[in-house]
Amino acid sequence: MDGISDVAVGVKRGSDELSMYNSPNSGMSSISDGTSNGSDSKKLRVEEAPPSRVLHIRKLPNEASETEVIALGLPFGKVTNILTLKGKNQAFLEMGTEEAAITMVNYYTTVTPHVRNVPVFIQYSNHKELKTDAGNQRTQAVLQAVSAVQSGGSPSSDVQEALAAASSPVLRIIIDNMFYPVTLDVLQQIFSKFGTVMKIITFTKNNQFQALLQFSDPVNAQQAKLALDGQNIYNSCCTLRIDFSKLVNLNVKYNNDKSRDYTRPELPAGDGQPSLDPSVAAAFSKDSNSLLGKIPGALNPLSAAAAAAAAAGRVALAGQSGSSGVLLVSNLNEEMVTPQSLFTLFGVYGDVQRVKILYNKKDSALIQMSDANQAQLAMSHLNGQKMYGKIIRVTLSKHQTVALPRDGLDDQGLTKDFTNSPLHRFKKPGSKNFQNIFPPSATLHLSNIPQDVTEDDLRLLFSNAGGTVKAFKFFQDHKMALLQMSTVEEAIQALIDLHNYNMGGNQHLRVSFSKSTI
Repeated sequence: MDGISDVAVGVKRGSDELSMYNSPNSGMSSISDGTSNGSDSKKLRVEEAPPSRVLHIRKLPNEASETEVIALGLPFGKVTNILTLKGKNQAFLEMGTEEAAITMVNYYTTVTPHVRNVPVFIQYSNHKELKTDAGNQRTQAVLQAVSAVQSGGSPSSDVQEALAAASSPVLRIIIDNMFYPVTLDVLQQIFSKFGTVMKIITFTKNNQFQALLQFSDPVNAQQAKLALDGQNIYNSCCTLRIDFSKLVNLNVKYNNDKSRDYTRPELPAGDGQPSLDPSVAAAFSKDSNSLLGKIPGALNPLSAAAAAAAAAGRVALAGQSGSSGVLLVSNLNEEMVTPQSLFTLFGVYGDVQRVKILYNKKDSALIQMSDANQAQLAMSHLNGQKMYGKIIRVTLSKHQTVALPRDGLDDQGLTKDFTNSPLHRFKKPGSKNFQNIFPPSATLHLSNIPQDVTEDDLRLLFSNAGGTVKAFKFFQDHKMALLQMSTVEEAIQALIDLHNYNMGGNQHLRVSFSKSTI
């Protein structure tokens, strides 16, 4: 919005400078007369100005953004320009065609338009077009973003149809660079700034965290998409990519950590984690000190440390664990699994401190991460993945720590303390590894490769881990490479077997999941 103010300032200095907006025969300025907006004068003026594709909008709330003004016109056709007069609570909106403007005015004479729950007045302007500073990049950027989401085509004569065609109340959200867990509650907090969020479903598809989110009204979905698409939830990570969904209504069966229908609190939790207690959630969302509570319609860039703290706070709030960093992993292959293999796999998402395979239930294990944020990250990436042929289940444990066996009591090597392991990936604050956390994928990133090791050596090594090497590509310096296995399960197995593999000369191979494909 800041960028527009320089245009607005140009027309705010005095009423004589506003004369371009006054028709000489109207006898009064439709702008400088901010006071006279009783219904009589409004009717008078609507009759007086002939139809024009430029519309004059009055009585806007102080905090209204260009995006919200544009959203008024979106359902009726292309919006080609906008000028906001901040101090006057007014704006001019130029539609692509006169027909679109007529349709819009006719519709809004029967249905009062609202911006931020405040009724606003719309009438034809005396201008046939808006001449604003084309160099105003902010306005142009907003309009480009708008035209990108327009459904195109000429406005339908049936306004309701036009409104429905313009957008769905359901948004499809993809989160790129997800280095910190983004929960359903975080999405609800961010998107509810734009309207009533009715339902959310989250899922992982193509190794990416995605969500479907339904507003009560398509206009809110338009506003949220325009304001949030491309924004980062946290500082330089967790980028929102937002599109309209083809669905117009979501069917939610369970209220838990993966899906929520806010209109039906009585739904069962199914097999997910139960959701936050509503009173806790309400208190949390009202807390103006909560990191996301400060969002003034867009996102607050948080420092990485604050983001981690926020994530830890959310885990604590969810009441699963206090803010413990302990995970319970079940449905393990008890013939194959070892504390070391769990350390290696879970170590991709955090620094594993201790692992205990349960003595009486050897298909389950407790894994203590170094903090709750890492536990949440590991859970969101590894729950439902296949390890040694079995789909593993990862949840937050009630335990605060994993106890070591008492001295002298060997528990058959089922418990292992990794507190001082040299293999922790995230010991160094600000380590590059924080920026390279990706979901399990068939493509692996290899680094620390000795100079004399060839592609064939690596292909052979990874084939022997079980599985098929589909593709391989060295980086320019040959110290790093991408290697693609035929399935995600094979890649998980290869990472467990070959991360830290001694390639000779005391050089140990480093393996992680890649976001790239070859």
